[in-house]
Amino acid sequence: MRRGVFSTSPSLRPDRRRQKAGVFLKIIIVGSGKVGYTLAEQLVWEKHDITVLDRKEEALKKVSDTLDLMTVRGSGVSVNCLREVGAETADVLVAATDSDEINMVCCLMSKNVGTKYTIARIRDPEYTDGLGSLQRDLGIDLIINPESATAAEISRLLRFPAAANIDSFCRGKVELMGFRLQEGDFLVGKPLRDLSDRVKKLSLLFCAAQRDDGVIIPNGAFVPRAGDKLYLIGRPGSLDQFFRTLGRYTPKVNSVFIAGGGKISLYLAQLLERTRVQVKILERDADRCRLISEQLPRCMVIQGESSDQQLLESERLSASDAFVALTDRDEDNLIVSLYALQQGVAKVIAKSNEQNYVGIAQSIGLDSVISPKLITAQYILQVVRGMQNSQGSVMNALYRIANGGAEAMEFTVSPATRGLNTPLKNLHLRPGVLIAVIARGDEIIIPEGSSRLMAGDSVILISRNSGILDLNDIFTSIPTTGQEG
Repeated sequence: MRRGVFSTSPSLRPDRRRQKAGVFLKIIIVGSGKVGYTLAEQLVWEKHDITVLDRKEEALKKVSDTLDLMTVRGSGVSVNCLREVGAETADVLVAATDSDEINMVCCLMSKNVGTKYTIARIRDPEYTDGLGSLQRDLGIDLIINPESATAAEISRLLRFPAAANIDSFCRGKVELMGFRLQEGDFLVGKPLRDLSDRVKKLSLLFCAAQRDDGVIIPNGAFVPRAGDKLYLIGRPGSLDQFFRTLGRYTPKVNSVFIAGGGKISLYLAQLLERTRVQVKILERDADRCRLISEQLPRCMVIQGESSDQQLLESERLSASDAFVALTDRDEDNLIVSLYALQQGVAKVIAKSNEQNYVGIAQSIGLDSVISPKLITAQYILQVVRGMQNSQGSVMNALYRIANGGAEAMEFTVSPATRGLNTPLKNLHLRPGVLIAVIARGDEIIIPEGSSRLMAGDSVILISRNSGILDLNDIFTSIPTTGQEG
């Protein structure tokens, strides 16, 4: 394993350029905190040429000891440091320090020295209104706000309480949902091909199953078990009808109890208030309570500890339709979420950036655990995947599902995609790949063997193989375009 270098010169720095032109990218990550580390971890795994730049020696040592990449100690707002890490020839620079201002200046300076694409993490809500002008003036290609993105994710989960997670495709026309099978569910112990006609007629597909530590791409012979986490994809209306049939339908959430008054809570409360959901926020810091009250006058704000059981009871936690734990302490979030489940709250969501906690949470029945750092890294990874693409298909969305064991991707089919107008049954897919949905205009197609890909279609794939960049990557061998094998 290559060890990090805390201070280098350009002449001494190894040139670990891409192994194939247009495939592997040269990426600089400024800041090695939660987001920076998580992103570096995923990008290194995909064989990119990664350099991490940070002022803190201790943080860099953690990165260099665990990941195969180059580390350089220095400032992201120093032209000399940026040149030292090769910003003038970099494909992408991600500024992910704790300072919005440093991130913005870093992107500006990096762009000036020659970096092709810059991404800045900007978290302060005060910058929200002027993001468009910031991007133009500073030459930032993409701005991402982890807190805002996390709030949007939670808002989607609250719109459909029966689901453990929800991902959206095709501008909301298609959704992918995960849920945990329970004893007594009609799916348990029966092959999927034996489902009732009532279910088969719905516009949906069982596209993945998480069992223990493995991920299965199911076929008609797959027999679900209690405890499996199944993933469904299809039209939102069909998914809604399925959960009604399953007996898991939960009415619209009208009241939400939030523990923690940080930035995510503020963004989430703003989203919920637009849909007239009653919001109650519990925050321990008095100054923060006053600030939230000023910005959200219709929101009930309570000062106190989220771990105070007596306070939770007096504020009628059990009467809430949903509970969301968003304090800055992952352990507290999981503990108080467990308590909310015990109190009978229908929908419980917890924030945790520690992936080690996710398995524990799921084992006690807490399936909806969200991670701001993973949401951010996933979004940036989608951008990087799109930049890698050299064959024509456009990646529109990318989600990690089943605890990272599989990916769900949306591509736009181009004229360069092989196998166009060929029945899918005559195409040879790589193992672990499923064509789950074809969207053609307003039509949503759950593919059959006779279905065909056409230029302009949107295609949603489920794959156990990470690193798919183009639709052509999913095939082993493909008949000539237009042939039927």
